[in-house]
Amino acid sequence: MSSANGTQADPAASLPKPEGLEGVVAAATALSHVFGEEGRLVYRGYDIHELAGKAGFEEVAYLLWHGRLPNGAELDDLRQRLGANRALPESVLATLRALPGDAEPMDALRTGVSALGAAEHGLFDATPDLDEAIAVTARVPSILAAFFRLRRGEEPVPPRPELNTAQSYLYQLFGREPEPRHWRPLEVYLVLLADHGMNASTFTARVIASTQSDLCSAITGAVGALKGPLHGGAPSKVLDMLNEIGSVANVEPWLTRALDGGERLMGFGHRVYKAEDPRAEILRGMAEEASDPAFFALSKTTEERALAMLEERKPGRRLYTNVEFYSAAVLAAVGLPGDMFTPTFAVARTVGWTAHVLEQMANNRLIRPQSEFVGPTDKHFAAIEAR
Repeated sequence: MSSANGTQADPAASLPKPEGLEGVVAAATALSHVFGEEGRLVYRGYDIHELAGKAGFEEVAYLLWHGRLPNGAELDDLRQRLGANRALPESVLATLRALPGDAEPMDALRTGVSALGAAEHGLFDATPDLDEAIAVTARVPSILAAFFRLRRGEEPVPPRPELNTAQSYLYQLFGREPEPRHWRPLEVYLVLLADHGMNASTFTARVIASTQSDLCSAITGAVGALKGPLHGGAPSKVLDMLNEIGSVANVEPWLTRALDGGERLMGFGHRVYKAEDPRAEILRGMAEEASDPAFFALSKTTEERALAMLEERKPGRRLYTNVEFYSAAVLAAVGLPGDMFTPTFAVARTVGWTAHVLEQMANNRLIRPQSEFVGPTDKHFAAIEAR
């Protein structure tokens, strides 16, 4: 049946079409959940406050993959397996060497994971399993560290299997064994960012997995989604903002100019949380411990004045600090440059992505949503001379 303008009615027109799929349940998961109204994040039944600063990253990886915390022997086994899988195939290193030095690290990671799937197709061609999840989780930080050094004219550092994930990542980046004041805040960050419900990159990974594609394809797609500034690309912009403000004395004038000019303040507001992001709360404490005191004072003053000024200008629409704000302070404190912030997010989230892929495959059905067609249906072809 056609309308007056030549558009045929689509049966899907009667279905709800929330923008951005907001409020649509795309999957059942037991992995993690965001309680937005309460400001809570839960992994496998554990509130994030129960894990951050207590459980190591490997323990949280085991929890997400297996549904329970490991005992001592199980944790030792996982650490050994991760350590044994960190070395990169020579063809992946060759691919990273071929990239231009000014390539974005997220582009290098996306390319590196794709190259990994091609180099080890015997491992990654099968239906995704735990061995593959461990392998890709171990190699993502190695890909990033190798590219980080190559772009500076330095050779990649071979991994040391006995180090934990946070230690190994920093060691492979900088070529020296990290101090606890650096790797411990990073480990807390990795725990906090390991999973976060049905976000854009996780949904991407599950959609790809649902087609029965391989794990590296799913992770490559997830990296592409995380690269987008509306998902994972804002922490470095927080650092840029704080560096531009420069001093506590300049906070108020800078914020006033920015808000008067209609600029968006980075590190505030979240699509799901209607209360403070619990990860921001925990990272605030980590930033106070790890950051230079002057930089933390700048961060804290900027946060406090920004929240107050946003409330004054938009009464009734309260915004809260999100995870990106203090991620910038913590990652800068451990020595990472701004363009490595989102890639380090990927180091953490690879655990969540792989856990979601495994969960998807345990009861798989191809993810195939509908769209409402709103275009015309009665056009007629005209020869090129008549157009």
